Amino acid sequence: MLYKFVFSVIFSAMLWAALPVPVPAQTSSSGGAAAGDSVILEMQRAFKHGDKATLTQLLPQARGHALEAWAAYWELKARLDDASAQEVQDFLARYVGTYQEDRLRNDWLLLLGQRGDWAAFDAEYPKYRMNDDREVRCYALLAEHLKNPAQDDLLADEVRKNWLAQRDSDNGCTTAAGQLVGAKTLTPQDVWHKARLALDANRPRAARDAVQIIAPQAVGMVTELSSSPGKFLADKHLALRKVRKEIITLALIKLAGSDVQGAAFQLERKWALQLSREERNWVWGVLGKQAATRMGTLPARDALQYFARVSDDTDLTDDMLAWKARAALRAGTQPNWQQVLAAIQAMSEAGRNDPTWIYWKARALLATAPPDAAPMATASGVAPALHMAPQRTEALALLQSIASVRGFYEQLALEELGQKITVPPRPAPLSNEEKEAARLNPGLNRAAYAILIGLHSEGVREWNYSTNLHQRGGMGERALLAAAQFACDREIWDRCINTSERTRDVFDFEQRFPMPFRETVVKRCQAINLDPAYVYGLIRQESRFVMDAHSGVGASGLMQVMPATARWTARKIGLQGFNADQLGEHGTNITIGTAYLKLALDDLDDSLPLAAAAYNAGPGRPRVWRGQSGGPVLDAAIWVENVPFAETRNYVKKVLSNTTNYAAILTGQPQSLKARLGMVGPRDASLPEPNKDLP
Repeated sequence: MLYKFVFSVIFSAMLWAALPVPVPAQTSSSGGAAAGDSVILEMQRAFKHGDKATLTQLLPQARGHALEAWAAYWELKARLDDASAQEVQDFLARYVGTYQEDRLRNDWLLLLGQRGDWAAFDAEYPKYRMNDDREVRCYALLAEHLKNPAQDDLLADEVRKNWLAQRDSDNGCTTAAGQLVGAKTLTPQDVWHKARLALDANRPRAARDAVQIIAPQAVGMVTELSSSPGKFLADKHLALRKVRKEIITLALIKLAGSDVQGAAFQLERKWALQLSREERNWVWGVLGKQAATRMGTLPARDALQYFARVSDDTDLTDDMLAWKARAALRAGTQPNWQQVLAAIQAMSEAGRNDPTWIYWKARALLATAPPDAAPMATASGVAPALHMAPQRTEALALLQSIASVRGFYEQLALEELGQKITVPPRPAPLSNEEKEAARLNPGLNRAAYAILIGLHSEGVREWNYSTNLHQRGGMGERALLAAAQFACDREIWDRCINTSERTRDVFDFEQRFPMPFRETVVKRCQAINLDPAYVYGLIRQESRFVMDAHSGVGASGLMQVMPATARWTARKIGLQGFNADQLGEHGTNITIGTAYLKLALDDLDDSLPLAAAAYNAGPGRPRVWRGQSGGPVLDAAIWVENVPFAETRNYVKKVLSNTTNYAAILTGQPQSLKARLGMVGPRDASLPEPNKDLP
């Protein structure tokens, strides 16, 4: 604590020396700095609670503080609806070049778009640097449409892309889409696709807003079917008109989310002949996807049977096709490689270029390639050459295109090419000039200060803006390494890791895979026979080594342990006098977290992927996902790819990839991700469950 306190005093003066706004520091005394920090923290709390009066009252006390720009942003943002254009311009001028300037510009552009003030919008939009808000972009496209309808054909694709990508309803993209539908450059089919995607994602408001554009008379039916799709379908008998067909399609999609077999029965027995080919294909695709996500309760063949009813895979979304590929991977004792290939080939170019599907396409090509041609004798008598099948050549090229230590499939691609995971050479040392540029960067300093005094979310946003968005294309690789080192030196581990991870051509493993509390972690792992690389791989994914990290569901500390789980684990290992407040202490957090992880491993046959899934989603789910007695034993990479929850699926991949890299660092030896993955199958029913009460 003393380090943080002294650092904040020095930091405040240094930061303001670098800032573009020439405001003197509030005070040079340590007491003044601490008081100034408390004002900033109180203003942040007032902002979260919408307390405009407190924000306005406290703002004068924040003048001159290193984080004054945040205080001024909160105060103006809280009353932006009622602020004058001149107040906004004064703010933008005072804090020019800062994250807060562009953040408020983003908020102001949204408000101008909602008001339809296109003259003011057009004047401000060219100054917008972040360009990462889809709704703002939709407003910009709408403004362009209103000025120059002749450009609509060029605008339509971008409006469609942004609108379909928005999970929740928003005014900007919905309004832009409505305008272009009216201008006939977006089609009614685009609108129905949006409604289908929204209902499949359980976003009924977004579905209603879409339907309102082309069939306002049907909005009530969307509300009705969203509430009870089974009852809605039971009460309807005919779907002869276009709108009626699409409403029935929406109802079947909604029903599939809760009752796959019921929706399939309704489609086959009642509605198939009344729907169009494309509508039927979409619903069968949704049914296949929903069945595929029931891993452990529905066999993969059920999903594949639904997908087999699709007459044209190009009618399916990339998400549906991904689940078709996943179901084909776990189709039995061996994957159905032909169906894997067919699903990937039907994806969009963006889908096919995801490392996941590059890897599995390569595996499918290798599995289905004919044997290499027989050796041919040569006149010179040298060793005969083998002629490689074209499929094998394509597969190797695909693997080579992604092979690296960067991530899960990149590491697996390396191993398919006969290589192991090793620590890459460090990049050239940073020069004094590169370090100094990072040290004097106002945005990085403000971000570090915010994190230092407890404004972690605000600090992260400003840091990411400074490294990624302040200049077009973000920082260059050397500047990213310098910024990452700036964070590492201050033990801001999450920014250290995330910033270093953005480099593509160079890898600094010391930055990407730090090991704080190494003595504690290694000693604890030795005591309970746990691999420290696995623990570090998990902590890196759970908290990025942020000591006071808290999740939305109440998990806390380095290993993100839930209080109830911690109390159960403490009793299990005989830890006396434990209370949940101790989870903020790194030693206790590591003790509890590693103990629980070891118990999960014991419960799940020492399977690293199963235990990681249990740590993220609870042990009950991977027990189901591993399948029932007599089910297939899968390559664990296939099992991981079929985990139904995207969060858990990505979590397990990252933990195992991290683990492999940490092992390479800790041992200095080449490592295998495949060996750590192993195989996953049903529990041996003859063996007792080690921890039936494992929470």
